[in-house]
Amino acid sequence: MENLTSLDNAGITRRSFLHKSVLAGAGLVLGAPSILKAVGGAEAPSNMINVGFIGCGKQHEVVFNAMVNIPGLRYTAVCDIMKDRVGAAYGRIRSRFGYDPKRYIDAADMLEKEKDLDAVIVTTPDFWHAPHTVMSLQAGKHVYCEKMMSNSLEGARSMVKAMDETGKLCQIGHQRRSNPRYIYTLKELIQRHKICGRIINANAHWNRAVSSSRDITVPAKILPNKETLLKYGYGRPNENLSDEELQRRFLNWRLYKDLSGGPISDLGAHQIDIFNWFFGGPPKSVIASGGCDYFKDREHFDNVMCIFDYDTPEGGARAFYQVLTTTSAGGGYAESFMGTEGTIEISERSAYTKIYRESGSAPSWDPLVQQGWLKKASAPAAAADSSDAIASYASAAPEGFELPGDLNLPPHQPHLANFFAAIRGEAKLNCDAREALESEAPIYWVNPAAERNEIIKLTEEHLHT
Repeated sequence: MENLTSLDNAGITRRSFLHKSVLAGAGLVLGAPSILKAVGGAEAPSNMINVGFIGCGKQHEVVFNAMVNIPGLRYTAVCDIMKDRVGAAYGRIRSRFGYDPKRYIDAADMLEKEKDLDAVIVTTPDFWHAPHTVMSLQAGKHVYCEKMMSNSLEGARSMVKAMDETGKLCQIGHQRRSNPRYIYTLKELIQRHKICGRIINANAHWNRAVSSSRDITVPAKILPNKETLLKYGYGRPNENLSDEELQRRFLNWRLYKDLSGGPISDLGAHQIDIFNWFFGGPPKSVIASGGCDYFKDREHFDNVMCIFDYDTPEGGARAFYQVLTTTSAGGGYAESFMGTEGTIEISERSAYTKIYRESGSAPSWDPLVQQGWLKKASAPAAAADSSDAIASYASAAPEGFELPGDLNLPPHQPHLANFFAAIRGEAKLNCDAREALESEAPIYWVNPAAERNEIIKLTEEHLHT
């Protein structure tokens, strides 16, 4: 992969870069007419990679659908403690590819018997991420594990240790790290062309409606029995939980403190990772507030707001994050980086991606438009109110711009493609376990900051891998 920062070197033109730079393992180039256009027509490589799945729920389905167009993969085995999910995963592979993967209930059993597995995709609940990843690495398999790395900082650290000790690859599913929209925005617009000026503030949110936040329910007859749920950690020590409570914990594990980190890790992890990636390191402190204000029977907050404090080479900066589970208003999910000369709002959804130039305080971006780095927005930015009552406080309306292209692939596909390219030695992982932990570590301290109602200074002890 050509180094994105090499554009700063004399003699390298934008045109040569756009036509030569391939995003590692993603099957994508930045090339005219769309800078975010997928490259098609690649034939399956001769070195087939045998893949097994641990966890066959909804996230498995999302990941699998992002993998099916990546050449050179054979889906060898599927594993889940819920037989209906195993059957569904088996059916998807059988229907799409015409062969039969092996079916398992127990992950250790799968790893012991499937000697030819090269890679394992882990999409189990958070509290199983570390055990499943560690056992897969120790069995000699490369691992792609969904975020969060674990429900605990100790679990996440164990994954880094296992990756180091085994020498196997471990990619964590922060898929924006491989998204060409994000890479282009950071490397070209923010770092090279510095269109934002000095970034002093960042904001991000994930707002989810009540209808999407209610308990998951399915017919009890298709669920694992009580013995199985207790065996796989859905019970609690010294508690004789009813069948109904065990089943709720199985289906809604995100609601429980011993099984997950709640909404701030389930949803917030993706976007707080972007703060740390774009700012170039972790924050120095976090303050937070949260509450169970609507869903009264949940252990985790149903809404959380937090502020991270950063030291950057240009000076101090703050990032605000909120996750809501009672409203989808406010644009779903997006991140914004706000600078003295411009603001970039970015999201996996192109409809939420917008760029604004500060009128009157930033140099003209017309040259960037002419060179193809940006394009003028199809709809102008809203005009500022010029009424006499507020005229002295009003600023000129910012100019609106857009990226000159889009991603025409499922958002997880480039990150998965990068993983498989790294297995073949064709790329470097975009987010291995060590880098992911460095970015995720501050997230583990948001809930404690809210519970204690205090600022937590993030030291090496809080963040060290």
